[in-house]
Amino acid sequence: MILLLHHRYREVGGEERAVADLQWLIREHLDEDAEVLERDSGAIGQRDAALGLLRGGLRPEEVADAVRRTGARVLHAHNVNPTFGWRALAAAKAAGARVVLHLHNYRLVCAVATCFTRGADCTRCHGRNTLPGVRLNCRGGSRAESAAYAASLSLWQQRITGAADEIVVPSAFALDRLRDLGAPLGGKARVLGSVQRDFAAASHAAAGEFVLAAGRLTPEKGFADVLEACGRAGLPLVIAGDGAQRAELEARAAAEGRLAPAGELAGRPARGPRVEFVGHVSPSELADLRRRAAVAVVPSRYAEILPLAALEAMAAGLPTVAAASGGLTEAVPEEGLYPPGAVEALQGRLTALFGDAQAGERALRAARARSAPEVIAKQLAEVYGATSGSALY
Repeated sequence: MILLLHHRYREVGGEERAVADLQWLIREHLDEDAEVLERDSGAIGQRDAALGLLRGGLRPEEVADAVRRTGARVLHAHNVNPTFGWRALAAAKAAGARVVLHLHNYRLVCAVATCFTRGADCTRCHGRNTLPGVRLNCRGGSRAESAAYAASLSLWQQRITGAADEIVVPSAFALDRLRDLGAPLGGKARVLGSVQRDFAAASHAAAGEFVLAAGRLTPEKGFADVLEACGRAGLPLVIAGDGAQRAELEARAAAEGRLAPAGELAGRPARGPRVEFVGHVSPSELADLRRRAAVAVVPSRYAEILPLAALEAMAAGLPTVAAASGGLTEAVPEEGLYPPGAVEALQGRLTALFGDAQAGERALRAARARSAPEVIAKQLAEVYGATSGSALY
């Protein structure tokens, strides 16, 4: 039995999908049961969140009880902030489980998990020196919230990694970056790729109708760049997702006379540089959009560890354009990469790959090689085997 531990974010995103995909992989390809123990950040008040951060976790006995109830031999922990903390990992170990810590972002060293502030990459915080995050008020709310996150990182960073038997990250870039940022990983960190459940039989990009961008609508994700690039190129654009920047992006598209009403692009063939915002969509709805797209784009302005949006688009057989930063350079074929923030280069890549089925096939092959279930299952078995010092599968 594997117990997956995760503190859900207020805005559901790729990490939640990654947890669900791992549960599926364990059950279907490792022939072992897996349960998920979750808490929801959206259901936790500011007081409890602050207490959890400053105390290193709340109610660790809940985790110990879950380990004993399920008989879990491994606790596979994902996001532990704000109320699981290092105490949850220590409680699991005391109850008899080995611990794997899965780092999907930079939250171990950065209060906002992106190392991006004021419109640029940021490495001001390093190791236990998290005061820059307070000075800059990186959390964006009250300065007290930024102070609570900064203090918790400085206090408990070593405890969190010290409680883990193995630490895994989704890309080699992430491993190097976290070490450069002073994360205390020791010698127990390794790369564990992100699994994709489904792969297209072939690319349908030649029949595609629009550029597709999917993700959280925040400045660091670079959606303003793709909005401008598609306008210059005269390409229709569908944006799937929600977030703090949505209203700003919609207003910009409307001011340019490009904002399309609901269903104009996603519901029928698209023409011209129109833009439709479809909001948060279900996995099946997103899969349908990918089947109708001519090219996908991941325009991140920061060094992402490795966004699922890119791997999912490639697995769907879409030619994929992405900013050449972070883990994206490990996964996306070189023909789709452009310098982050370089709108003219982004325009050129989108124009060149729009509807290119051969590029879609190359992306599909790359996704299979990196993210096929049998590939990730082998890596995961090695991780779980390493926690006990033996091969278990």
